[in-house]
Amino acid sequence: MELDPGIIYAFASDLLKEDLGRGDITTQSVVRGGAKGRGRFLARQDFVLCGLEISEAVFSTLDNTITLESRVYDGETIAASAEFAAIEGPAAVLLTGERTALNIMQRLSGVATLTKAFVDRIEGTGARILDTRKTTPGLRLLEKYAVTVGGGFNHRFGLDDGVLIKDNHIALAGGVRRAVELARRAVSHLMKIEVEVSSQAQLREAIAATADVIMLDNMTVDEVRESVKMIRERAPGAIVEVSGGINLENVRSYAECGVDLISAGAITHSVAAIDVSLKIRSV
Repeated sequence: MELDPGIIYAFASDLLKEDLGRGDITTQSVVRGGAKGRGRFLARQDFVLCGLEISEAVFSTLDNTITLESRVYDGETIAASAEFAAIEGPAAVLLTGERTALNIMQRLSGVATLTKAFVDRIEGTGARILDTRKTTPGLRLLEKYAVTVGGGFNHRFGLDDGVLIKDNHIALAGGVRRAVELARRAVSHLMKIEVEVSSQAQLREAIAATADVIMLDNMTVDEVRESVKMIRERAPGAIVEVSGGINLENVRSYAECGVDLISAGAITHSVAAIDVSLKIRSV
């Protein structure tokens, strides 16, 4: 997944509006006009880099004479204590954009780093790690980009991006089979129908309804293993996804059940920001 430059700068502008308001009062008071500065981006921990280009866009939105130097790119692992980029330009611009640039880089790098940890845990199983719609409001596109940087894959971007029949849909439709049938009548023949099941009874309904994708939700490892066996025997063409309660400790056990996809909300909604700093000096 790549981000269009226009989207990057639009995000940068929106992020700055929140912090800048009517102007950086402190910097305007303390830093003399025309002063130049150079900043060094320093890693305080090992992490997977994500958001460097967006951080650069934050500074460039404030002043297009800013120059950023780096020999690393999004997706690369940065070692603790490493200087991984440098930026130079008007000192006032570096100070004004500092927090916004760091915030977005720290957040996205956190998503990429945790995603990479999940991906590494299931290496060799054939399963894929997916994100969910459990993202920070307003940052979904950026966080889903960070998931791909970490080696994961994207599930739906929004409600208009695919059919996923969940428990409340099932309750209101009158059952799994009925919900799948209604959806199949309503949507294009090009669109897959995914249904969430949480019991063997619902699973049998989903198989009978010929759902294209079956999500095994909040099942134990043993239940998933049994369910996968049933699906492979009765609906060999169906894609099998597992979700609910997935973490770094159990993700490999689920992957080894033979599922195709593992969706983990934790990779976007439960990440810790990466500790990165920007040290600025006069030049």
